[in-house]
Amino acid sequence: MKIIGIGDNVVDDYAHIRTMFPGGNALNVSVYASKLDCDSAYLGVFGNDAAAEHVQRTLVELGVDSSHCRHADGENGRAILSIEDGERVFVGSNEGGISKAVSMEFIFDDIDYLQSFSAAHTSAYSYMDGQLARLRSLIPTVSYDFSDDFDVEHARSLCRHVDIAFFSCAEWTEDATIDLLEETVSLGCTLAVATRGPNEAVLFDGQSWFRQAPCVVTPTDTLGAGDAFICGFLVSYLGHPVDKDGQRTSAIEDALEKAASLAAGTCQVQGAFGHGLRY
Repeated sequence: MKIIGIGDNVVDDYAHIRTMFPGGNALNVSVYASKLDCDSAYLGVFGNDAAAEHVQRTLVELGVDSSHCRHADGENGRAILSIEDGERVFVGSNEGGISKAVSMEFIFDDIDYLQSFSAAHTSAYSYMDGQLARLRSLIPTVSYDFSDDFDVEHARSLCRHVDIAFFSCAEWTEDATIDLLEETVSLGCTLAVATRGPNEAVLFDGQSWFRQAPCVVTPTDTLGAGDAFICGFLVSYLGHPVDKDGQRTSAIEDALEKAASLAAGTCQVQGAFGHGLRY
């Protein structure tokens, strides 16, 4: 299986310890996929500063292909964070840095390269919304993380271009979450998944409901846990054989369990996946 993360990369800057860690939703998914022994790649925009250099060096160390990325003069994506009782707290960001000034249309420069992947993942912070329709026409499975600050109307407009939609709904009621997932599937997604903080994650496939309790751990750093959940689910689900009755029930159940386990493990690591650089 080959998985590509397309879109955002940042350094997560822990100013209180003067250390920056590689991160970003799309990049994290590509890294976690590599750690799960998938052939993975990252495709996005790097700046030309020390932060960009650190992220690129780390991808090389981890064996994640970034050969088709674009480089631009300017500041790399950066998020400022702190940790409070193991929970990551975002303080600010440069909203992707130079990447917001570079059209993601360049990802189609090499169609054969894109079509070599069985799945692509992108996010609400990847400046990829305008390219989703074409991307979905080229790759069998496209997943999208709407995160926790999505606009519902905008999310509705993207559903027809996404196969697997992920939402963070920790602040939503269960009834509102269920309504959201039902509507997401009705608008074109095959699967809709919502994590709900300390509560059970919920998935709807258009016919059945699935639930997964989080694995209970004492977190060192929750940064990246949601991205790990996404990657754990994708790798397990897409690699799972179809049930004998032609359904995907076992695939979904196993994938949710794997997702919860990977997310819990990520909470034991500083940064999204370590590799901090002091400055």
